[in-house]
Amino acid sequence: MTVRTRFAPSPTGYLHIGGARTALFSWAYARKYGGKFILRIEDTDQERSTKESTQAILDGMSWLGLDYDEGPFYQMQRLQRYQEVAEQLLKDNQAYYCYASKEELDEMREKQLSAGLKPRYDGRWRDSNKTPPAGIKPVLRLKNPLSGFVTFNDEIKGHISVANHELDDLVLMRSDGIPTYNFSVVLDDLDMNITHVIRGDDHVNNTPRQINILKALDATLPKYAHVPMILGSNGERLSKRHGAVSVMQYRDDGYLPQALLNYLARLGWSHGDEEIFSQEELVEWFDLSAISRSPAKFNPEKLFWINQQYLKKTDNQQLAELVTPYLEKHNCQVLTGPNLNSIIELLKERVNTLEELADAAIYFYRHLEPSDELKAQYLNAEALSLLTELRNTFKQLEWTRESIHQAIKNTAKTHDVKLPKIAMPLRIMTTGEVHTPSIDAVLELLGRDETLARIAACLDKASK
Repeated sequence: MTVRTRFAPSPTGYLHIGGARTALFSWAYARKYGGKFILRIEDTDQERSTKESTQAILDGMSWLGLDYDEGPFYQMQRLQRYQEVAEQLLKDNQAYYCYASKEELDEMREKQLSAGLKPRYDGRWRDSNKTPPAGIKPVLRLKNPLSGFVTFNDEIKGHISVANHELDDLVLMRSDGIPTYNFSVVLDDLDMNITHVIRGDDHVNNTPRQINILKALDATLPKYAHVPMILGSNGERLSKRHGAVSVMQYRDDGYLPQALLNYLARLGWSHGDEEIFSQEELVEWFDLSAISRSPAKFNPEKLFWINQQYLKKTDNQQLAELVTPYLEKHNCQVLTGPNLNSIIELLKERVNTLEELADAAIYFYRHLEPSDELKAQYLNAEALSLLTELRNTFKQLEWTRESIHQAIKNTAKTHDVKLPKIAMPLRIMTTGEVHTPSIDAVLELLGRDETLARIAACLDKASK
């Protein structure tokens, strides 16, 4: 048997991290067993499905590197197939037309709720010989078994059994000829020979209904694995404030796709104490039995840490290519400034994301004016005098980190002041920042001419 898994999002919004994790698990399982991973777009919700959302899903999958072997398939291009199977179920007495109006169904529901009963369709048209009412387009309902149990072994949750009398005759085809989710997803999985349905556990209640549809079609059942949901760090349902944003937002915020995948893999799945691992290692180690039955908590700080580890070990040239667009957003002319690879080598141990890396590198490409507060705190008369002298020394200096450091040190010794008395004003004048790497390393990359120009500009403004 060839393993075949699928990811089947609805294009009613962006690809969020919960969906991305489900896609990752399905992808990893197929890759481990040499199978196929299929992408399917479930777009039958015509009111909410959009082309923009579809593109966001495709972009997210591409950025994450979750390559699919078949697809994307679109349900709205398969309407004829759904109709054919619906007619066959009707012919085989496995389904029937229901003419109940919305008003009738609402009244039925209200009576059941008033009586303390679980709302469910009462089967009034199941074996009815009544003449269909005029002007009402019927829906097609499944003849759900009236007795017995639906039993299956979930690869994550274990044994699950539901009494058939708990399930009503669900709608297969709406009156407009569009299939319902439960019908279309079953037929898609059947036609695409899906062997393992790996999805979020918000679908676990749909599974008994879908199994009954498959049985009505005399089809082989796939194996099911329902992945527990992701909660926010506060233990509640994941919200935008706690990380439930588009996968592409993480790209825009400067995360590396391999770091995000690494983090998502560890949300509810583990392999010993391994924290950092490659996609190749994930494929080698992945197994459904290692997925926790309990919800996972999203921890932004842990994602920060993992992304930092990936930044540290990523090649400087690759990081330079990735960080350039962020710098260009800040009007930084990367090609005419200091060597970006060298700047990255200096900064990447100090940051968590590409965005932070870009923010930390801005002053290499633009002279940032110190704030009035920093000027008042650091650029006093003594500092200006010391920096005037140091500037003159810099003019004659061999421009290396060592000689820059020695020049600062000699000036401090000559005037009997501690090193920070010179280094901090120098840092403020040249970078506009308080926190930077060692100032001698910064100035070496900045270059003699730019360093002298920035010091001169600050001294000139101070004199006026």
